[in-house]
Amino acid sequence: MTEQQAAIHLSNPPQIDGFQVRFFRDDTDFAAMAEIFTAASKALAERNITTAEDIQRQYRNTPNADLSKDLVIIEVDQQPIGYAFSRWYDETAGNRILRAIAHIRPEWLNRGIGHAILPYQEQRLREIHAENPTSNTPFFQTYGFDRNPYSAKLYQEFGYEVARRGFSMKRDLSQPIGSQELPAGIETRPSPPEVYRQVWAADAEAFRDHWGYSEPTEADFQRWVQSPFFQPELWQVAWSGDQVVGMVLNYIDQNENAEYNLKRGYTEGISVRRQWRKQGVASGLINRSLAIFRDMGMTEAALGVDSENPTGALRVYQQCGFEVEYVSNTYRKPLI
Repeated sequence: MTEQQAAIHLSNPPQIDGFQVRFFRDDTDFAAMAEIFTAASKALAERNITTAEDIQRQYRNTPNADLSKDLVIIEVDQQPIGYAFSRWYDETAGNRILRAIAHIRPEWLNRGIGHAILPYQEQRLREIHAENPTSNTPFFQTYGFDRNPYSAKLYQEFGYEVARRGFSMKRDLSQPIGSQELPAGIETRPSPPEVYRQVWAADAEAFRDHWGYSEPTEADFQRWVQSPFFQPELWQVAWSGDQVVGMVLNYIDQNENAEYNLKRGYTEGISVRRQWRKQGVASGLINRSLAIFRDMGMTEAALGVDSENPTGALRVYQQCGFEVEYVSNTYRKPLI
């Protein structure tokens, strides 16, 4: 029996008949992972829909991770009911982030699985950290939603604290849309393939002063351009001469809209480069995006934002008519 076929030993396994954890085997695991992720999202009313192809694209292009060691499948009677993934990255602020992610089918929540998996992930992340020495300050990091009381309780029991809150916001497109004007000398243009790299670089530059920022890699770029949400025909990118000023990288999640009978567009990837901030660029681009979605027959728009965004993004989004729908939390604890 190979290492990938053997069950993983846990120090505190849950009392569930037929329970086991094994290593990721091959791409055939991605279909089960997609079903688990979608079921977990539906239970929390997050409305995220994903496919095996989406999961494969995401995980195969994730840097600083060895899927054969860092991705595990949680099973009961050899049927996948969850998965857990561990990886690391370094922030430009001088932190080493040791990130633990786990998704469990909702009918198996609050059965002791999290109490068994999180210590295993922390131990694996300690090994990863030791294998990749750094002078950066190491933190364990994970995520949860206010709608999920189980995760909040679990993380608190293991010594994690909320380091940051994110807001998922929604905007009713039946309401009036504000000014779409941009400052003099700034215009929007189409985004053909030859500008993708320039748009990517401008977005990365704009986010360098944001909390949790890490320099994007080529793998990140490839995951971006391969994503089903990469829809440049919907983007609003502002230019001044040959310089990218700012952007809203709009997209429509057709699977989500079909599953939940929505007509929703996403105004995500919002950024403005520093020298053009505080001039109304963001609000002009957002309002143009809202008008585009409205004219396409969408009835609502949505976005996510760091609640403490240093550029005042939350205030801008509220002025554009967005309201908070739900809250997500980033949890951290120091590696000691």
